[in-house]
Amino acid sequence: MDLLKIWKNNKIPFQNVRLIHTPVMVKEVLSYLSPYKNNLFIDMTFGSGGHTKALLKAVPSLRVICLDRDPSAYSNSVELSKEFPNQIIPCLGRFSELPQILNNLNINKNSVDGILFDFGCSSDQLDIAKRGFSLSKSGPLDMRMDGNRFPDQPTALDVLLKADEHDLYKIFKIYGEEKLAKKVARAIVESRYSFREIKTTHDLAAIVEHISSSDHRLDKLQRPSHVATKIFQALRIFVNNELNEINYGMVLADWYLKLNGRIVTISFHSLEDRIVKRHLTGSHDTDAGEVSLKYVSYSKCFDKTDINEIKQTNWLLTTKHVVLPSKAEVDSNPRSRSAKLRAAIKIK
Repeated sequence: MDLLKIWKNNKIPFQNVRLIHTPVMVKEVLSYLSPYKNNLFIDMTFGSGGHTKALLKAVPSLRVICLDRDPSAYSNSVELSKEFPNQIIPCLGRFSELPQILNNLNINKNSVDGILFDFGCSSDQLDIAKRGFSLSKSGPLDMRMDGNRFPDQPTALDVLLKADEHDLYKIFKIYGEEKLAKKVARAIVESRYSFREIKTTHDLAAIVEHISSSDHRLDKLQRPSHVATKIFQALRIFVNNELNEINYGMVLADWYLKLNGRIVTISFHSLEDRIVKRHLTGSHDTDAGEVSLKYVSYSKCFDKTDINEIKQTNWLLTTKHVVLPSKAEVDSNPRSRSAKLRAAIKIK
């Protein structure tokens, strides 16, 4: 895309030219979802609508419920519904709000043909400085995917100013898997009592940079990666309660999909992928023992039959391992470099 040519030909101020969002692994999504005429699908993470547009182009008679918790993404789906009347159903809400939304639409259990999840932060959120998601753009430390829908929801700045050192450490260590979590947590608490306040994304990034001055990190393309990336990830996940939402979203997919309905998930880091894998494979093993804590009972001794029953899954995997983007896609769309796709069919 020659943005300079667009600017010259149309006499549009260059700063107003918006980059076109590129959806991740579109061919793979279409292949594993296998849309058919008159199917009903749910795009659980509509964003800019790239995957939904590809599905409608592949099967013009498809109907798609477009869900997103971000009001900006909801506006995108409303605009797209004008282009595809009676095929796009725009819905604003989190995964946890889906049951009420579908109830209002008279959509019941076992009535959906396919469900798509594209987890993580959208390109639109990253590209707008005032949303507070981006390291490269200075903006307020907000990070709420819901925008102002819930005024009482704490922002990332609220967390940094009010959480104690131990809680900050746990957020950075668990959600960001950050090896310098303890040092960063201490520095943030100390900043509350100094003249250098944390107000913007660049302020937070500068603190992490100072602590990690000798720590050089590379991304999956072996390019220099900002040392505060995992800290930003951790705050975003915590503020938006993302992992609990993903876990509930997978439960809802099982509830609403028809027998032989299909699910496709795209995750961008191990915490998301781990939740998806456990749901799809029935793998509840943990380092603590044979079964996860929710199945532990001091009044019962689990035998092999019980454990096998617990591990039964309603899904048949259609991907033997995670599917990764091709080298060509990563070269053309670097944001796809961390993507991991899993797909399955509901068999019971």
